[in-house]
Amino acid sequence: MRLGTLVLALLPALALAKPPAPGVFCTKYPTAPVCTGGQPACTYCHSSPPTRNAYGAKVETALVPTAPRPLSDGDFSMALPAALGAAESADSDGDGYSNLLEIQRGTFPGDPRSFPAPLGPCDGPKNPGYAVCTVDNRYLFRKVQLDFCGFSPTYDALEAFAKSSDQTARLDALLDTCLKSDFWRGKNGQVWELAHKKIRPVGTLKSGSEEKGLVPLADYYDDYALYTWSQIDDHDARDVLTADFFVTRAGTGPTVYSKVANRAGQGVDQAHRAGNLSSAWSLAYFVMFTALPRNAAAQGYRAYLGLDIAKQEGLYPIPNEPKDYDAKGVQGALCSQCHATLDPLSYPFRNYNGLTNPNPEQYVPNRIETQFAGLAPNISQIPEKGYILGQPVNDLKGWARVAADSDAFAANTVMDYWKLLMGGPPTPDQNDEFVKLWKRLKNENTYSVQKMLHELIHTEAYGAP
Repeated sequence: MRLGTLVLALLPALALAKPPAPGVFCTKYPTAPVCTGGQPACTYCHSSPPTRNAYGAKVETALVPTAPRPLSDGDFSMALPAALGAAESADSDGDGYSNLLEIQRGTFPGDPRSFPAPLGPCDGPKNPGYAVCTVDNRYLFRKVQLDFCGFSPTYDALEAFAKSSDQTARLDALLDTCLKSDFWRGKNGQVWELAHKKIRPVGTLKSGSEEKGLVPLADYYDDYALYTWSQIDDHDARDVLTADFFVTRAGTGPTVYSKVANRAGQGVDQAHRAGNLSSAWSLAYFVMFTALPRNAAAQGYRAYLGLDIAKQEGLYPIPNEPKDYDAKGVQGALCSQCHATLDPLSYPFRNYNGLTNPNPEQYVPNRIETQFAGLAPNISQIPEKGYILGQPVNDLKGWARVAADSDAFAANTVMDYWKLLMGGPPTPDQNDEFVKLWKRLKNENTYSVQKMLHELIHTEAYGAP
């Protein structure tokens, strides 16, 4: 499940992306799996943008065909629901299933290789060891210990579990034990593995006392420590974006993580900290020598909300944007479609210094004026106020708060663990359980990953052989 854009409006020889389309689509189909915590990606209507797939072409034929092109965003948004409705009964990709059924079941109506699996009674093969097609606690006991502790239970342990009368309680106790193991929370453990794509470590550039690189710029082990802290011991998963503190790591068996107010090598003052978004590593690696830190904003959006602007995901265009303060030519027709979202997303990073002297890896209120004044005529007009998910924010702390409280953050957090434990994203028949998990993480479980994992292991998706 990823956010994106539907390219459905034509110029004489060019199809341009219409960023309002995902929101309009999900307003019409709010229970569609592709809209649970997100919106459809561009591939929902495109084989390779701007080329439309069979479904996108079908919708376009019903999109006020007599109106002159290009349609304005307002006219497009008004016309799209009817065009989507007109395409529902068709089988655009010829796979034997209507477009509406594919939308409802979470498959792609423009791809004949993607179609709903028949739903009905499970006809799994006979299995002498486990009860297939339903949750089997003996199978679950083995799976929990293997997935969360890193080794299989002994035969005697399995037999003792099978004879016990409180199997559910024993499964939860086993999970709690495993969640304290170094296999799960230790350096290079399972939680660290989840952090790799968010932190993007580069050994050559690492500073600090452990495994110092040849060109030490910042110690990303601080980022791993905060991320792990946010995922364990009933802590709030949102701390990874909102923390104004740091976390230390010590010992093994188990590894212990502790909050600290300050940390050597971390230069951003407490008033301007926004979790790992403002860590020394993030500023050194994602801001570097850039005036407008688009890369830092895009990485945070991608890593923690699952929205990749490079793939035209998560587009919430802001009127009269982009301003192109740094004269990068982003106001062109093909660039502005993404930069109307990306540039306002980046403004709150404007005072967070990367590697430019003086004051590298710190918050510098007049950073643009003192370090980049000659870069472009309007460079100093870059505001600190910006937008994320269409909502205005005053600064990076506000950016982090909106992001952390969003459906996208909750869904992406659960998706990380779902992929780790299931081997891939939810299938259409698993989507209801997936949605329930991320909604409960947000609304009832106080963003505790530990509570969410206790619920996850009792789902049919996880516990049925």
